[in-house]
Parts: sequence; C-alpha cells; structure tokens
Amino acid sequence: MDQFNEELFFAEEDRKTVAFIQGYLPQDVKDKFSEDELYYFLDAFAEYCETAGLMDDDAEEAEIDIEAAADFMVVQAKKEKIGNFDAEDVRWVVDGQLEFWETQE
Repeated sequence: MDQFNEELFFAEEDRKTVAFIQGYLPQDVKDKFSEDELYYFLDAFAEYCETAGLMDDDAEEAEIDIEAAADFMVVQAKKEKIGNFDAEDVRWVVDGQLEFWETQE
C-alpha cells in the first residue's frame, strides 16, 4: 500500500473509531468531549501503548491497564493544553476504543 492510500486507510479507521466511541459513551460523558478531543485521545492512547511497550512484537497478549491509560492520557492532555479532563470520563473513551477493536476482530 502506498503512503497516500495508507494515510487514507488510517484516517478512515480513526473516523470509524471516533463514531463508535461517540455512540458508546453514556450521554453525560459524551457531552464532555468534542469530536476533536476524541481524535486527540486516539493519538494519546497510541502514545500510551507505545510508551508502555504494548506495541512491541512480543506484546501480542499484553493486558491494557485502562486506568493507567486514562491517567496517562489526562496528564498528556493537560501538558499539551488540550484541556483538563477527569480520568473516570477518559476511561470510558479508552473502553470504547477497546470495544471498537473487539468488533474488528
């Protein structure tokens, strides 16, 4: 796959993931995140997975610590001046992303 098509593929996957998460979140949590913030959290979650070593070749069966991921993402969002978020709310976003992945297997 050439780079352009690969970028289109990943952009479409991100769009599907965000749409799934928006439908997955409880209404009171959904209202706390803009679409752009959900896209940000997709990247922040990928960064968490990378820093936690979950992207390594031997990490296929690695367990994702949802609380640790949410805490990491909250700290990153604050550091990058995206906003101040509650880790409990961000846990829903992480859980929604993991649920989406389950539907893709």
